[in-house]
Amino acid sequence: MNKNHVKKLLLPAFIIVLAVLPLIRIQAKAKPRLLVFTKTAGFHHDCIPAGKLAMIKLGQENGFEVDTTENASVFNNKDLKRYAAILFLNTTGNVLNEEEQTAMETYIHNGGGFMGIHAATDTEYDWPWYNKLVGAWFTSHPKQQNATLQIVDRNNDATRHLGETWVRWDEWYNFKDLNPDVHVLIKIDEHSYEGGTNGDNHPMCWYHDFEGGRAFYTELGHTKESYADPIYLQHVLGGLRYAMNIKKKS
Repeated sequence: MNKNHVKKLLLPAFIIVLAVLPLIRIQAKAKPRLLVFTKTAGFHHDCIPAGKLAMIKLGQENGFEVDTTENASVFNNKDLKRYAAILFLNTTGNVLNEEEQTAMETYIHNGGGFMGIHAATDTEYDWPWYNKLVGAWFTSHPKQQNATLQIVDRNNDATRHLGETWVRWDEWYNFKDLNPDVHVLIKIDEHSYEGGTNGDNHPMCWYHDFEGGRAFYTELGHTKESYADPIYLQHVLGGLRYAMNIKKKS
């Protein structure tokens, strides 16, 4: 077999490899993407910059991409399709207009995910659909202090690393209009601190499948120190995995 004949045989295979390589690269880069939304129209938490950096780092370490923004114009049907989940990180007040609200509802109905941290329940009081999605609305909070959390379900990525109780310092919300259809993971023991008003049934973290999509909420996350706490960040990561529909690698 002469060299020219060998070249003729190898050329089609070489062309196929060249054609396939870009597809392999595209598939390798196609990581799930999280949108971290931090717009505030009320109180602005000083932990937000630390929180954004922590979410970016979680993504780098756990195989997903993270975009952060305060610009609500991203809430349109085209842009939201890029994301496996939306995280409301200490948003406050009315942060979306009617068109943006409709785009978010469509996104959830099409199987999108949502996660709220802390002040996400201090958001969009004029939007009843959002109340059902996030699971409650904030009413008040006492001074920051230590309290004992009761882990009522440890069979979840967000709580599996925790014991039966978790003592930590944070700002503890009281709630109204709690959605009874959520699955509660963590409650707070009102006997362990001053200022609770929800009684023995005072949830602090929950999740639920909702109108075609998924929603997860944790009340924890007021302080800057939270976003350097590996125990808290593991808790958040578990919530993000649920919201983004990412299975934990065994």
